[in-house]
Amino acid sequence: MKRLLILTALLLAGVLAHAQGQVQVDTIIYRQTAALDSALQGKSIFNLLPAKAKGDAADVKVHQSQAIASAFNRYIAAGRNRTLNGYRVRIYFDNTQNARAASQAALARFAGRVPGVAAYRSYQNPFFKVTVGDFRTRSEAMELLERIKGDFPSAFVVRESINYPVADRQHSYIADTVRVYHSAL
Repeated sequence: MKRLLILTALLLAGVLAHAQGQVQVDTIIYRQTAALDSALQGKSIFNLLPAKAKGDAADVKVHQSQAIASAFNRYIAAGRNRTLNGYRVRIYFDNTQNARAASQAALARFAGRVPGVAAYRSYQNPFFKVTVGDFRTRSEAMELLERIKGDFPSAFVVRESINYPVADRQHSYIADTVRVYHSAL
């Protein structure tokens, strides 16, 4: 039933768009694949287990020594503010008058040429920076550097706090097709 409602809504959206002089165009977008699971970082999995008191159908109880529970809670408390150190490739670094626009252009150029690899633009007075990728090791960052050196000859590897890298580096992005409505020409 839910699927039928979704299909009906999509069909209705297409009819309305056509009536307003818009055309449907299929467009390919690139989404980054799942990163290493950081959803549980800083949380006790024991608090996430099903319990009838929380309204769940099952009731899971864990019997363990209080010393183990205390050690686990201390470990979680110590890890809450930890950052993951790793490497990125810096493709832009400048402080000239047009650095803001040039950094945005570098970011867009990279995203167009290397889809699916995370790119970050930042400003640290007085420099605009664009860094790309999330790598645990320098050698992984060097692989990307070698791939993009022709397009970004001044690129270099930097050590930074990174986001969790993607789980599958061989398939770091998913190509997906979406329908976009444009005004008729």
